[in-house]
Formats: sequence, structure tokens, C-alpha cells
Amino acid sequence: MCPAEVHKAQELVYELQIGQLMTRRLITAAPEMTMRQVKALLRDNRISGLPVLLDGELAGIVSIEDLILALERGELDVPIERVMTCNVQTIRESELAVRALSVFARAGVGRLPVLDADSRLVGIVTPGDITRGVLEALQHAYEDEEIRRYRASHVFDDIRSDHTSLVLRYEVLVGDFARAGRASSQLKSTLNRLGVDPRIVRRVAIISYESEMNIVIHSTTGGELVVEVAPEMITLVAHDGGPGIPDVEKAMQPGFSTAPDWIREMGFGAGMGLSNINACADAMHLISSASDGTRLEAAVQLKPPTEKASHETAGNR
Repeated sequence: MCPAEVHKAQELVYELQIGQLMTRRLITAAPEMTMRQVKALLRDNRISGLPVLLDGELAGIVSIEDLILALERGELDVPIERVMTCNVQTIRESELAVRALSVFARAGVGRLPVLDADSRLVGIVTPGDITRGVLEALQHAYEDEEIRRYRASHVFDDIRSDHTSLVLRYEVLVGDFARAGRASSQLKSTLNRLGVDPRIVRRVAIISYESEMNIVIHSTTGGELVVEVAPEMITLVAHDGGPGIPDVEKAMQPGFSTAPDWIREMGFGAGMGLSNINACADAMHLISSASDGTRLEAAVQLKPPTEKASHETAGNR
């Protein structure tokens, strides 16, 4: 089961590839080198392990732990090949950070040689590399979010008019389940780019998705979503040409649905659409008739009001 809240750092370990995090500057050793030479390499480069190459291929790895054992045994002048770990755990540069974390935890190693698609050594990755990479990505994400929020809060500042807003229109085709959700997905992406608060975006996305699906499932003519983004409020209007809702009050009840069985078998038409919209909107207005079809208006305030506006539902039956 997915946790209730996934933090950005947790998301990043599932997004960042090893190639973005690894150390590309490689200090390597040869099998015939001595542990005394390894000691000098580790000290001079301030590292804790070295990949060992034979004819350009990864043959093993030698670590500071191996050096400590060699010191205890008085074996500083023995060749690396007698001390190194030969069955080396490796990772591909295209794999995700979460895979490396799993290997570190399971195998108890402190570094992983990184191979490219042709199995050539291209880097080393350590837990410290992943930590630094995630922190840098978090910083970039924070800066990008601040820029988006700044743009959103100032997008209307330099425009002079009595009423300024951005209007977005999305066509919704009847019965088009292949593209169902396209309009709400595009709207969500647009609001994110405008820097709208993610909590507001999630509410608007639910409202638009449920509105879109109602048109796809129930309308016989198709319809349109029209979204107006103004400095204080986002307003969504979903309308279609029919056949209308026979009983609006009953349709507002959670679980009530007139969708046919074949729609339900596809996983749609559970009867929660209008109640979900009502729960997410700060204000809602619904008018439906057999002659004019259905018009749903829902508003979400960009600046939270002190009290949520009362939901309004009306029917013309």
C-alpha cells in the first residue's frame, strides 16, 4: 500500500539514475601493485576504495578495510590480487538510485563500480554520492518551485484591465475512453507550470477529471471544459448538449449512477463524480434539462477563504 505522503527525497531516489550521481573521476589500480602502493593512492586521493583493472576490464576491488587487514598481518608488500575482492557487486549507470540503496543495505558494501551498457567501467557510486545528488536535486526542485510560485503570483501584475484572466478550453468527445482524462491531465500540467499551489492543483484536477468523465460517459453529443484562471479564483465550466439529468438531487447522492453495466465493467460510472466535485470545490452550481443539456460550474479560490463557500445545486427538470 502506498504511504499517505511521499516526500520529495523519496521520489527522487526513484527518479535519479546512477549516471547522474556517480563519481566519474576514476582512480584505479592494477593487480600486480602492492598494498603499500594502495595505501598511498587512498591517502593521496582521500578515497576509501579502488577498482582493480586487468587489461582495461574490472578484475576486482580493494578497500580501506582490506588495507587495514594487510597492516595487521604485515602484508603491505603483497600484490593486490592476493587481497582484493574478485566477485564484485556492480551496478549499471542507467539504473535508479533506489537500486543502489538496496544493494548497499543487502550486501553491506560501501561502494559500487558503475558499468555502462557495454560493461565498461565508467564510475564509482557510494552512499555519500547518492546523498549529495539527492540534496542537489532537492535544491534545484526548491528553486524551480520558487520561480513558478513567483511567476504565478505576478502573472497578472503587468496587465491593465478591469478583469484579467486566462481562459483554457478543452473539447471532450462522447464515448472517447481512449482519450478520457486528457483534458484534466493537460489542465493539471498547465496549472503546475503557472506555479499554482499543488494542493489547489489537486482539487482542480479532481473536479476537471470527474466533469470530463461525466461528459464522456453520459452525454450523447460531447461537450467542452472551459477553465478560467483569475488572480483570486479558478472557475471550471463543463457543459454538454444532452440528454440532461432527470433528477439532479438524486444524482448528487454518493453512489447513485445511471451508467449502463458495460460502463461499470470498464471501471467507470461508480456514481461518485458529482459528490467528489462538490467536496473539492469552494462553490458548485449545476443546471440540467432535457432540452439544453447539463452545465456544471465549480470554483476553487486561489487564496483560501476564511470559510468554505456553501455549495449550490440547482435543477431544471
